Amino acid sequence: MNRLCLSLAAGLLAVSSWSAGAAGFAWISVPADAEGPALQGAVWYPSATPPAALALPPFTLNVAKDAPLQGDHLPLVVISHGTGGSALGHQDTAMALADAGFVVAAINHPGDNFADLSQQMHVAPFISRPRDMSRLISWMTHTWPGAAHINDQAIGLFGFSRGGYTGLVSIGAVPDLKLGQRFCVNQADLPFCTEIKGPLPPFPPADPRIKAAVIVDPLSVFSAAGLSKVSVPVQLWASEYGGDGVTPESVAAIRKALPHEPEFYSVAGSGHFSFLTPCPAQLTANAPELCKDHPGFDRVAFHQRFNNQVTAFMRAHLVGSVTP
Repeated sequence: MNRLCLSLAAGLLAVSSWSAGAAGFAWISVPADAEGPALQGAVWYPSATPPAALALPPFTLNVAKDAPLQGDHLPLVVISHGTGGSALGHQDTAMALADAGFVVAAINHPGDNFADLSQQMHVAPFISRPRDMSRLISWMTHTWPGAAHINDQAIGLFGFSRGGYTGLVSIGAVPDLKLGQRFCVNQADLPFCTEIKGPLPPFPPADPRIKAAVIVDPLSVFSAAGLSKVSVPVQLWASEYGGDGVTPESVAAIRKALPHEPEFYSVAGSGHFSFLTPCPAQLTANAPELCKDHPGFDRVAFHQRFNNQVTAFMRAHLVGSVTP
């Protein structure tokens, strides 16, 4: 868990027919329902329209905004950001997947994003985040204007940090939030630390529609038994130095406990935030904790490899699910 100032900075932060190298982009809004509040976010998708610069300070995206979608039976990947993050925190990875023929949807988790931190230090996001992902999948496959072009049998998830926790719960892991007491050693005043002492609400069930997951430097409150029911293919990434409550040892424990060996990468020289999209100069100046890597680590070069490997994993496990 991190402090509010760091989270605010974090928020500033093959298929049947498609054309590689062109990503459409649009904002999305999933309406509030009985399962939770409205979800705001963005979607990237294959498009034949030439991209152009879109200023979204501090980022500039090279996308075709609101362009027509191209392709049918397209696989879908949903993204869960880290605590206090945003839908744009992994936009280079989303772009790479869209360029490769995937529809990619990311949202700002309510109460735990850069603009709304009201629930960040509470138990509530640990319950609501997996539900957010299921609601996003349902909306993308039934209501989004391009829903008819999505193959609802080819759905993947990408999750970073607390989003990695979210992804593991979404594919069947059962958390034990009392293991989060280690976060309370130096922060005993956190609401989370009081709330885990009492009865806890039930966690959402696994979402069987998710067929593969990329789990990146995940926050762990899982025992070995809690990870025993994960059955879908997992690509697991670990930073060398960790950060924000994540340690190399905690990720190694997840790797060891998963019932099926994940495709595993430990990234030499990386810190926890090295997995966030490379920072423009403005963000580097305003949030060096998020943007400055350890000496000798090239985040831009790493992300080229990272995005290629994420895309290859999703293609291997989802494109084979595409119906002709």
